[in-house]
Amino acid sequence: MAGGTRRALLTAIAVVLGWLVVGGVVGPYAGKLGEVATNDNTSFLPADAEATRAQELATGFTSRPTTPALVIYERGSGITDADRQRAAGDAAEFARVPGVVGPVSPPIPSEDGRALQVIVPLDESLRDGLGPSVDRLRAITGRDSPGLAVHVTGPAGFLADLVEVFKSIDVTLLLVTATVVLVILLVVYRSPVLWIIPMLAAGISYALAAFAVYLLADADVIVLNGQAQGILTVLVFGAGTDYALLLIARYREELRRHDRTVDALKAAWRGAAPAIIASAGTVIASLLCLLLSSLNSNRALGPVSAVGIVATLLVMLTLLPALLLIGGRWVFWPRIPRTDPAAAERPGGLWRRVADLVARRARPVWIATTLALAACALGLTQLGSTALGQSDVFTTRPDSVAGQEALVRHYPGGAGSPATIITAASTAETVTAAARAVPGVVRVAPLTEGQPATGGPPTGPPRVVDGRVQLLATLAAPGDTAEAEQTVRQLREAVHAVPGAGALVAGATATSVDVMDASTRDRNVIIPVILVVIALILALLLRSLLAPVLLIATVVLSFAATLGLCALLFRHVFGYPGVDASFPLFAFVFLVALGIDYNIFLMTRVREESLCRGTRDGVRYGLIATGGVITSAGVVLAATFSALAVLPLIVLVELGVAVALGVLLDTVIVRSLLVPALVHDLGRIIWWPSRLPREPADR
Repeated sequence: MAGGTRRALLTAIAVVLGWLVVGGVVGPYAGKLGEVATNDNTSFLPADAEATRAQELATGFTSRPTTPALVIYERGSGITDADRQRAAGDAAEFARVPGVVGPVSPPIPSEDGRALQVIVPLDESLRDGLGPSVDRLRAITGRDSPGLAVHVTGPAGFLADLVEVFKSIDVTLLLVTATVVLVILLVVYRSPVLWIIPMLAAGISYALAAFAVYLLADADVIVLNGQAQGILTVLVFGAGTDYALLLIARYREELRRHDRTVDALKAAWRGAAPAIIASAGTVIASLLCLLLSSLNSNRALGPVSAVGIVATLLVMLTLLPALLLIGGRWVFWPRIPRTDPAAAERPGGLWRRVADLVARRARPVWIATTLALAACALGLTQLGSTALGQSDVFTTRPDSVAGQEALVRHYPGGAGSPATIITAASTAETVTAAARAVPGVVRVAPLTEGQPATGGPPTGPPRVVDGRVQLLATLAAPGDTAEAEQTVRQLREAVHAVPGAGALVAGATATSVDVMDASTRDRNVIIPVILVVIALILALLLRSLLAPVLLIATVVLSFAATLGLCALLFRHVFGYPGVDASFPLFAFVFLVALGIDYNIFLMTRVREESLCRGTRDGVRYGLIATGGVITSAGVVLAATFSALAVLPLIVLVELGVAVALGVLLDTVIVRSLLVPALVHDLGRIIWWPSRLPREPADR
């Protein structure tokens, strides 16, 4: 064995052992992210949002900020005396539950006599600790008795059910994602051995990323929520497997050109690493643009996902090559590649036929694919502006959703979770009158001494704090509906118009309104910035100004087509009531950042081949060389993101479907047909203003 080969093998063994030690140390943190996750919408708002400012003032009206749990007792034939006694007894027990602060309201009957409502204020500072308190409330109420249904709902009930879902993300999503990747790798490689290498590398990448994210979240450097937690899992496995596929495919190709595996691996690394690094850099830069967001939840997703990509890049460019070198040619068993330089240069199979089609009919191909994608984009008119309400978040029907439905049947929709108005005491009567005049407002009353901050019967004179009073406005519509949001907007206009009042409106619905407004602002700011950042990276990578514009235009068209198809699916197939406010921005970030990846993989190979073959032949050979591996990578990424569909949260299902569909469109249509046809049709001008140094003049 040559000395160089022996040294390379010893180095590879040392690298593998080092990473295994790292994996053993950081591995346990992969299941601990839920311990440092936060899922409180109010904490995600910017400090200058009206709901945030009003909430800060509202803290003076109570010893501790509270989140209400609403316990609903419903009997279709009418509440009985026994039901009233049971609700009163439960209310007395609720007051002794850890985490309950302030007085618990007595049972409040509905006007139709078929329901009772008990308002239980819980300590808001408990955050995810609300879950145990809500569980205790549900244990006290016990099971439904004959004819009487009992539910715990309200903001605290929804938050507890949401946290319960996120607790399962670490294990459930990891198992599903790993299984999906394993099955695809077995199909792609048709080897009982090779799949182990990318799976091991992806697993260590995820463990390293989870460790880094855990430390950052635990130190309050970032705010981790369940959504970012779920996306981190599929992103690391999806991107990591993509990078592995690209390097392994190039390694297999180089094994046919070189006798020694170490030489083949060096050539493969030199050929694939620049594209992988550029791809990862583009995704990282795009994700970090989310730091410009005004929402803490968006700002968290950027660094969390970027950390995942950095960890994945580091592992895939060190551990993966070391494992491949140790395994040698035998990792491909039973399809072991043999040295045959002539075979490496002979294109064949499906991608040769696709490349020949593009070469013969370039202009008709790009025109037809452009029109097809534009037709899909017309579905955007069906996306609508309806955001997901709190009770629409789940794909299942947890107790909080059932309770909200019961609440709406018997009480004003906003009962138990009123809008709160903070105003100067001197203008309280004027502000009250202005608020009552707003359509959709059922009742407006001041918070009184001894009254729970979440509502309930008045118990004394208005409570005055620092010259301000708090008014409780009950809305007719449920607090998480578009009607309630419109009412809050009108309510704000009405109370802002009162001179000298300095009135501010807060509450769950007001928070949702501010989140939607901030999301709209983020889309308008961040999307253009991402496009500029990607254009600059592509210009440096391809040394061209025209090629980046062309590639970005194709990916944006693919994004529009994806959202158009998703709109039709969500509305007419899945029957979803709307999309989450963050959906368009998150879909854009992942689809454009990941979609441009495949164009980077293709165009870096096209440029490499164009140096000696000319642009048009370079397009043909580049498509043949990368077609199979990029399509496989796209299928892997689509499958990993589709794993989000196993979680009972519509927002993650919608994002998973959008990214999966978009990636498939991008790999099958955009990267396989549209981009190669456009580049082939334009020829060498695509590299303007640079000229490839050795490109034949007629190409």
